[in-house]
Amino acid sequence: MTREEAIEALGVRQQTLYAYVSRKLIGVRPASDGTRRNLYRGEDIAELLARRDTGRARQRIASSTMAWGEPIIETRISTIVHGRLYYRGEDAVLMSRHANFEEAAALLWESPAPPDFGAEQPPGDSAIAIAEPAPGPRHRAYIALGLRAASGMPAHTLSPAAMLREAAALVGTLAANLVPGLDPALPMHDALAQAWGRPEAADLLRRTLVQLADQELTSSAFAARVTASTGASLGAAAVAGFAALSGPLHGDATVRVQALVEDAQRIGPEAALRRWSATAAPLPGFGHKLYPEGDPRAAELLSRFDPPPEIAALIAHVRSVAALEPTIDVALAALASHSDLPEGSAFALFAIARSAGWMAHAIEQITSGSLLRPRATYIGPGIVETEIAETEIAETGIPNDSP
Repeated sequence: MTREEAIEALGVRQQTLYAYVSRKLIGVRPASDGTRRNLYRGEDIAELLARRDTGRARQRIASSTMAWGEPIIETRISTIVHGRLYYRGEDAVLMSRHANFEEAAALLWESPAPPDFGAEQPPGDSAIAIAEPAPGPRHRAYIALGLRAASGMPAHTLSPAAMLREAAALVGTLAANLVPGLDPALPMHDALAQAWGRPEAADLLRRTLVQLADQELTSSAFAARVTASTGASLGAAAVAGFAALSGPLHGDATVRVQALVEDAQRIGPEAALRRWSATAAPLPGFGHKLYPEGDPRAAELLSRFDPPPEIAALIAHVRSVAALEPTIDVALAALASHSDLPEGSAFALFAIARSAGWMAHAIEQITSGSLLRPRATYIGPGIVETEIAETEIAETGIPNDSP
């Protein structure tokens, strides 16, 4: 926006606009038309207006926090600023160009060395023998994490070094049960590529793991933090995070994206989009509230290979008709198809990567020493408190507020 447009949108004086800029609430850059004018970031102005509309009433602010609203937890782990994801101040997309998953986890955990995810894993494929008949990957993962949760020590009793070892063991446990046959001696991306029989996909898997390791306060990260705040074990926090991730509006969105892709392949992108638009559910895999200009993780990953024609056509059609950019879920579906990964690999890749973030959030919450216990706004049937009070007075002669 120009200066005049920004002032009009905000309804403030010029000095107030400059104050917002000096406080870094509104980004500014020189215009590219050769004039000496400045342009003010519209996204920042829209956010200020949204905060103003929310009002300062305590209840309204509290209500807005649970649905993409005001931040409610302080963290040093990750954040999204101007449509970019950062891990402890480092751009996650840029980091994915050179780092591996172990290095990303070390950064998120503030670990002095990259973790060894295979150090405490049992020898052989013992996960499959947990139950008969042998359950599927998700069943194995729930069982294995649940056993570690049940036998784990309360996290606040562990030393920092012990917490890091337990976190690494939990990530390794999840990975070993979602993808049997992982070689614990290899970096995670190489181990996955080998287990899936796709060694040529190793570099793409490395980039994906790094970009998916965390993303601020997602539903699964919040679940892990709430659990950790009670003093439960890190294993319990991992179970909570995994359970939240399994929902179709979170990590299991890859399944809905795959269904959309299959529709587009069968009946064409236009008919598929009409079909999905007729439902009440949002279009899976396109448009992200935190990335209004497009998910940078998806853009980065899709630039590293040629997406299958049906997915490329779907992206182009949605972009032209709905002006929505693909999210990382579409990029995962494209990667799985391009590299011919086995069924369920997109979810497994997402879960393994994000488990590093759950552990980072759990450790940070434990270290803070505070319990997360939100309050609820009651909207149920009328309270009968007055009738109870009158009954007590009639029976005892003593008001219920007496000392």
